[in-house]
Amino acid sequence: MEEERINYVRGKVAKIFREGDDIVVWGVDTLTGRKVEVRADLVVLAMALVGKETTRDVAKLFKVAVDEGIFLKEAHPKLKPVEALSRGIYYAGCAQAPKDIPAAVAQASAAASKALALISKDELEKDPLIAVVDEEHCSGCGVCISVCPYGALQRGSDGKAHCIEALCEGCGTCAAACPSNNIEMRNYRDEQIEKMIEVIV
Repeated sequence: MEEERINYVRGKVAKIFREGDDIVVWGVDTLTGRKVEVRADLVVLAMALVGKETTRDVAKLFKVAVDEGIFLKEAHPKLKPVEALSRGIYYAGCAQAPKDIPAAVAQASAAASKALALISKDELEKDPLIAVVDEEHCSGCGVCISVCPYGALQRGSDGKAHCIEALCEGCGTCAAACPSNNIEMRNYRDEQIEKMIEVIV
């Protein structure tokens, strides 16, 4: 700053407009709280960052969600900031949202530690909440297969739906979509929920 006579101001810009040959910048110095007016020959703006259209194809491949800016959507912004809804997929850097270098590095470290914790165990733990298909009464319409976001429901050799437990995340979409009501969630069957309600009431 002293050698090159550069003036650094940590602030927020409120307005930029042209006045004659000058460009006038109005803002606030966030350290002192004072209003700032700068007259400049040239102003460089940081342009907006948008996601690539090919991100949608990647998201479909891994069965993860994207937001309106075409960035990969995390499971929860506070509780699971680097995790996708699909287990075992972690985000880092600008794939999830525009970030500066320190934030991207911190997120990459968090994603790497999550991945290491997942593969360092001898056995993987799975939530027991999964879809259970009543195959005896399944009509084989395939509605549940088409709506499953994780590809856990597949058509068997008998034409009926079968659930691959390792892929099922227990979202319940298939149970809600089944027209013949032949899919229930393990540990959340209708009879169990009715009993819970009876105990509460």
